[in-house]
Amino acid sequence: MIIRKETRADIEAITEVTIAAFKTLAVSNHTEQFIVSALRAADVLTLSLVAEIDGRVVGHIAFSPVIISDGTTGWYGLGPVSVLPEYQKQGIGKALVNDGLSRLKRLGGQGCALVGNPSYYKGFGFMNFPDLVYEGIPQQFFLVLPFSDEVPKGTVVFHEGFLANG
Repeated sequence: MIIRKETRADIEAITEVTIAAFKTLAVSNHTEQFIVSALRAADVLTLSLVAEIDGRVVGHIAFSPVIISDGTTGWYGLGPVSVLPEYQKQGIGKALVNDGLSRLKRLGGQGCALVGNPSYYKGFGFMNFPDLVYEGIPQQFFLVLPFSDEVPKGTVVFHEGFLANG
């Protein structure tokens, strides 16, 4: 498996992977492919990585800047992360997350935030910090991973591309 930055030639495959990955997920609004497209169109994909096996894109992860109400900078939102159903549970998503977080740190990132399954993301070190919130979702599903001892306080706002629905 190769993890690399997306290219223009990957865009259609990324859309297909994203649709397939979330198709049967009950907690999904099935808008993830629109989110990725909106983030790309707004030129705010700080990192857009693909996992490739035998020349085929089988996974994708996106990272984009977030705004924190206390003025802290250098924080990013993770998501969506997608793996084709037939390749799930083989470590591809984990590899994408780990690679992406390492790259964010090398870029000078200060931390990462996401909305997701706590039992999955806590394995990467993501935690819930009560002083840092994302409004509109239950707090236990909003997780952050600071890259230092400094954890901002306030409200996190993801890019408006996360509102895309078609």
